[in-house]
Amino acid sequence: MHQIFLNLNQSLTFYCVFPVIVGLGIFFTLKLRCLQLTRLTMSLRSLLSSKQEGTGSISSYQAVAAVIAGNLGTGNISGMAVALSTGGPGSLVWMWVMAFLGSIIQYSSCVLGAKYRDKNASGEYVGGPMYYLRKGLNLKKTAIGFSIFTLIAAFAVGNFAQVNSMVLPLKTMGFNPLLCGIVIAILASLVILGGVKRIAKVAASIVPVMALLYLLAGAVILCLHSQAIIPALWIMLKSAFQGSSFVGGVMGFTVVKALSTGFERGIFATDAGTGIVPILQSGARSKDVVMNGVATLVAPFLVMIICSMTGLILVVTGACDQVGLASTNMVVFAFSQVFGEIGGLVIVLVALFLFAYTTIIAWGGCAEKAAEFLWNRKKVKLFQYLYLALIPVGAVARVDFVWIFADLAISLMLITNLIGIIGLRKEVIEETKRYFFPSTVKEGE
Repeated sequence: MHQIFLNLNQSLTFYCVFPVIVGLGIFFTLKLRCLQLTRLTMSLRSLLSSKQEGTGSISSYQAVAAVIAGNLGTGNISGMAVALSTGGPGSLVWMWVMAFLGSIIQYSSCVLGAKYRDKNASGEYVGGPMYYLRKGLNLKKTAIGFSIFTLIAAFAVGNFAQVNSMVLPLKTMGFNPLLCGIVIAILASLVILGGVKRIAKVAASIVPVMALLYLLAGAVILCLHSQAIIPALWIMLKSAFQGSSFVGGVMGFTVVKALSTGFERGIFATDAGTGIVPILQSGARSKDVVMNGVATLVAPFLVMIICSMTGLILVVTGACDQVGLASTNMVVFAFSQVFGEIGGLVIVLVALFLFAYTTIIAWGGCAEKAAEFLWNRKKVKLFQYLYLALIPVGAVARVDFVWIFADLAISLMLITNLIGIIGLRKEVIEETKRYFFPSTVKEGE
C-alpha cells in the first residue's frame, strides 16, 4: 500500500502537476508581465497599510497572516529534511522554480476567489475554488470534488503531518505521543471552534513573532558557518541539473528525483495553486479583486526564504550526512551543532509547535469552509469536532506514510483547482489589465 501511494503521487507530480504548473505559470508570467516580482513591494505595502477599505470580513493583513500560518508549517522545517533525504540538495532549487511559477497561479486563484465569493448565513464572505468552479464554469461536481479533496488534505496536511512532526522529537525524549496529541487537540480547539475570524486574529498575532524568532536563530547558524554557504549553494545548483552522489556517496539522486521532490515540497510548503489561499483570502477587505490577489504575493516569497534557510542549515552543519536521522530529528541535530543539545532541541521544538499549531488552525478554517460548501452550518460544527478528535491519530501514525498521503491529497486539490484557473484564465488577465494596464484593454472588454 505504501509503495502504491508513493508511485501514484510521483506519477501525478511528474506527468501532471509539473507540466501544468510550468506551462500555466509561464503563460501567466508572460501575460501579466511578471507580476509576481514587479508587484511584490505593492503586496507588502498593502499589508502594512492602516487604511484598508472595501467589503470583507477581515483585514488583508489578517487574511494573509492566516495564509502564511497555513504555509509556515512543519513543511518548512521537517519538510526540508524530507526533501534532502529523498531528493537531494538539488530539490531546493526546484522548490524556488515551483514557488516562482506557483505564486502567479496563486495570485490568479485569489482574484477569482474574490470575484466569485458569496456571503454566508452568518454574514461572512466565503470563496475559493469551489465557488468559481460552480459559479464561473458551472462545474458543480468538480466543485464538490475539490471540497472533498480539501477535507482530505485538511486531515493529511493540516492535521496528521503537522502533529506527527511536532511529536517526533518529543517521542525520543520519552513523552507519550498519544498524550501529546491530545494536548495539541485541546489547544487547537480553543481557536478552531471560534471560526475563521478568530483563526485570522490569532494568526495575525503569532505569525510575525514565530517567523522572526526562527529567522534570527537560523541567521546565527549561517553566520557561524558562512564559509560553507557558497559551496553548499554550488552543490544545490549542481545536483539540480546534474544529479549527485549525496549523503557520503551512499545514496545517489537523479535530476528527475530532485525535480519531483522539489515540486512536491514546494507545493506543500507554499500551497501555491492548491486552492487554500483563495479560501482564506476571500474574506479580506479590498476595493478590487485584483488587490485581493496582489496582497498574497508576499506569502510564497517569505515561506521560501524560511525553507531555503532550513535547507542551507541542514547542508552546512552536515546534518544531512548523518545516517539514521529523519524528518524533525535531522533539524534538531543541525541546530544542536551551534546551540548545544538542549538549546537546539528547545529552539526546534518551539518553532515546530508555533509553525504546526498555526497550520493546524489555518487548515481547520479551510476545512470549515469546504464543509460549509458541502453541507450546512450545523454539520460544519460536527466536522470541526471530528477534525480536532483525529489530531491524536497523527501523533502515532507512521512518518513516511503521513508525508506520502499528505502530498497525494495536495496534488488532488491542485489538479482540481487548476481546472478552474485554466477555464477562467481570460477573466484573470482581463481583470489584471483593467487594473494595472487600462490602456491595453480593448473597448467593450
